[in-house]
Amino acid sequence: MDCVRFGDGPRPFVILPGLSVQSVLASAEAVAAAYKPFTEDFTVWLFDPRKDLPPGYAVRDMSRDTAEAMRTLGLADACVFGASMGGMVAMGIAAEHPGLVRKLVLASTTARMTAARWRPIENWIALAKAGKAGDLYLAFGGILYPPDVFASLRDAFLQAAKTVTPRELERFVLLAEAVRGFDASAALGHVSCPTLVVGSRDDLVFGAGAAAEIAAGIPGAGLHLYDGCGHAFYDTAPDFGARMLEFLLKG
Repeated sequence: MDCVRFGDGPRPFVILPGLSVQSVLASAEAVAAAYKPFTEDFTVWLFDPRKDLPPGYAVRDMSRDTAEAMRTLGLADACVFGASMGGMVAMGIAAEHPGLVRKLVLASTTARMTAARWRPIENWIALAKAGKAGDLYLAFGGILYPPDVFASLRDAFLQAAKTVTPRELERFVLLAEAVRGFDASAALGHVSCPTLVVGSRDDLVFGAGAAAEIAAGIPGAGLHLYDGCGHAFYDTAPDFGARMLEFLLKG
């Protein structure tokens, strides 16, 4: 399992990103720049799912592997931020390995896959299996971002698609398939750390109710909902980083 580290703050902060066509570590410099305000208080760890994904690999396996990696790196009592698929992974870690998680932030994620929530992912899988990297990037970006943001990124998506390899498409399919049938509803009550759940009312992937459903299931969880920022509000909402940092430093 690969990861990158930046900052030298006294406390560990783990980022578990969402599903992506190519490895998030390729954007590590941009992530480091975005999270620079965190580095005075935290050492930040950005994780990527393991490379050798066996058939049938599921979110529960990602949680297990990530927990094992955190232990290997000595990252007990860490603040953990999970976005989208990374949020599903983070829920499992917090519920089953409570000693690893001091505080939890869940963004644009869901506690259970429904037919409606699976539909866009199923479309991405079909495009990846067909080898249509350009169409995949456009379908991916078009549902993650608000229309104006997507329009500004469209050319960059198409350029990135030209660099996608068949092996990356195969890996994307395995990662996307990992969320099929995901249901952590029963585990939410076992999350005992302070938790902030953040969603968007115009989330076209998981829908407006997914964040509220998670917050209702985790004892004492806080909830914040954005308007007009789309599923990937963690990239588009200008105050999200400051909001998360305030929560992590409070208390």
